[in-house]
Amino acid sequence: MSSAAQQIPLIEIGPDQRLKIVDFRELWQYKDLFRFLVWRDIKVLYAQTILGFAWAILNPAIQILVFTVIFGTVANIATDDIPYILFSTVAIIPWTYISDAMSIGSQSLVSGQHLLGKVYFPRLIFPLTPILAKLVDFAISLLLLVGIMTYYRVIPTWNLLMLPFFILMMMSVSAGISMWMSALAIRFRDVRFAMPFILRMLIYSAPVVYTASAIPGNYRLIYSLNPIVGVVEGFRACLLGLEIPWMFILPGMATALLILLSGAVYFRRMERVFVDVI
Repeated sequence: MSSAAQQIPLIEIGPDQRLKIVDFRELWQYKDLFRFLVWRDIKVLYAQTILGFAWAILNPAIQILVFTVIFGTVANIATDDIPYILFSTVAIIPWTYISDAMSIGSQSLVSGQHLLGKVYFPRLIFPLTPILAKLVDFAISLLLLVGIMTYYRVIPTWNLLMLPFFILMMMSVSAGISMWMSALAIRFRDVRFAMPFILRMLIYSAPVVYTASAIPGNYRLIYSLNPIVGVVEGFRACLLGLEIPWMFILPGMATALLILLSGAVYFRRMERVFVDVI
C-alpha cells in the first residue's frame, strides 16, 4: 500500500517564480480575446453617435483652432517661422493619442473589474487594449494633418522614414504610464481624479504650444527627460522636414524605455492581488 502511494505523482501548484516582465507566449494564446476587446473599444466609443468616426478629426481640430487663436494670434508665441496652425497640428495629433490612451488605460482594470474575478486571462490585456484601439483615431486624425500640410505645400523629406520609430515611442510612453496607473487605480481610486490634473500638466510640460528651442540651455537636459518632448519634436522633424533634434529625443527615449519596463514589472507584481482588492 505504501509503495503504491509512493508511485502517485505529487503536483504542487504555486506562483511562477521566474522573472518575466511580459509573457508574450501567454498573450499570444489569448490573442482572440485581445482582438475582441480592441474591436469592442473601437465600436463602443462611437456607438449611437451622429458624427461617428468624424469625432476623431473634430476633437483635435477644435483644440488646434483654440491653440492657434490664443497662442498663435493673441500670445504670438514664436514657432521658428512655421505657421502656428501647422506647428500646433503636428504636436496635437500625437498628444491627443497619448492623452486619450493614458486616460482610458489608467481606468481599464477598474472598468473591467467584473471580468477579473470570473475567468483567468492575462490582465495585461486591459491596459494594452486602448493602446491599440486608439490607433484608429490616430490614423483618422492624420487625414487632418495631411490636409493642412497640403495647404501649406509641405514636401516630405527622408525624415519621414523615421516616423514609425516615433509612433512606436508614442505607444511605448502611453503603454508604460497606462500599466503604472491601472495597477495603482485598483488600490487607490484617487487615480481617477488625478489623471485629468496630470494630463493638464503634461501638455504644458511638452512643446505642444511652444517650441523646445525656447527652453534655456541650462535646463534642456532635464526638460528633455520628458519622453513626450521627444515624441513631439520627433513628429515635427519627420513631418516638416526639420533637422531631427536628437538632444531632445535621446534622453526621452531612455525615460520612455524606463517607464515601459518599470510599468510592466510593477503591473506583474501587483497582478496577483488584483482580484483581492477590487
